[in-house]
Amino acid sequence: MILTNARLAPGFGPERSAVAIGGGRILYAGPEAGLTLDGPREDQGGRVITPALIDCHTHLVYGGNRAREFAMRLEGASYEEIARAGGGIVSTVGATRSASEEELFRQAMPRLKTLLAEGVTTVEIKSGYGLDLDTELKMLRVAKRLGQKLPVRVVTAYLGAHALPPEYKDQPDAYLSDVCIPALRAAHAEGLVDAVDGFCEGIAFSPEQIALVFDEARALGLPVKLHAEQLSALGGTALAARYGALSADHVEYATEEDARLMAASGTVAVLLPGAFYALRETQMPPVAAFRKQGVPMAVATDANPGTSPLTSLLLTMNMACTLFRLTPDEALRGATEHAATALGLTDCGRLAPGLRADLAVWEVEDPAELAYRIGFNPLHARYLEGRKC
Repeated sequence: MILTNARLAPGFGPERSAVAIGGGRILYAGPEAGLTLDGPREDQGGRVITPALIDCHTHLVYGGNRAREFAMRLEGASYEEIARAGGGIVSTVGATRSASEEELFRQAMPRLKTLLAEGVTTVEIKSGYGLDLDTELKMLRVAKRLGQKLPVRVVTAYLGAHALPPEYKDQPDAYLSDVCIPALRAAHAEGLVDAVDGFCEGIAFSPEQIALVFDEARALGLPVKLHAEQLSALGGTALAARYGALSADHVEYATEEDARLMAASGTVAVLLPGAFYALRETQMPPVAAFRKQGVPMAVATDANPGTSPLTSLLLTMNMACTLFRLTPDEALRGATEHAATALGLTDCGRLAPGLRADLAVWEVEDPAELAYRIGFNPLHARYLEGRKC
């Protein structure tokens, strides 16, 4: 199949272009005048074609909701205050533990479908709301099942080091040794883990404690990533860089030195403006430092029940521009090329021969419209490995 009379983005000029697809891969992407392949043609009427979008940081599988905490924050309670009072992540843990696998699957389906309707074909889904062996594995099984039932590529991240469950209050080392690391081994043995994540923060785990989890991930041959420098400068970003992490996520309190270390290690900065917005934060990530040091910046929804109840990657792109001052081109690359890198994927995220034909076709005149519009979905078609879906 050849998609003709299109404009390609990002990284292509405004000339009339084409994308040729065969065997689920891109065979050609470039000016239509340079196309030498034959095959059925579909005129795109001047529409814009981009790589399909990639949401590289989500917590889509969980039980219950935290709407009450939203009201509490509006009344002046901080994220830390809510967490220390037994709310936050721990409140979702209770709801997730009590939900059956079927219930978690049913609740996650509409969230994921909403993302797919905006041109997303790859989604990362984390565990981390179980904080015991059985529930962590249950969440990862649901995530894998979602990828089997819907036309989407699901990448999983084990996030056992997300918070302390009530039964291990003030015992982080015991939790890591008794639950977190054994559950990681069990999940890996079952083939449920693509990467290992953690939450390095004063209300979660220290860099030294996260290092124990990362050492286990390294022993299992799994890549790592980290929630780092979201609420304070604790040294998580430097830790992530030292372990060659795929990404450091949030990074509002990262420094220029952190940016230099990330550039040297190839670690992607995953910006999560939904959490910044929902928590009404004021400390912006060091975007200028990331640019200066050449750190790739990905953009993701952080879809979760408490701090980023957001299931629109298009809106996230707008927020990244409005709140963090990314350019529309940076936002688009952040939701495609750099998002793929943040997941360790080399076969998608760009329009290039040999890569997967994961494409999005948009009813827009200018690619900048994808980040410019608010509450408007201009998706015309979505292709997963060359199949329109």
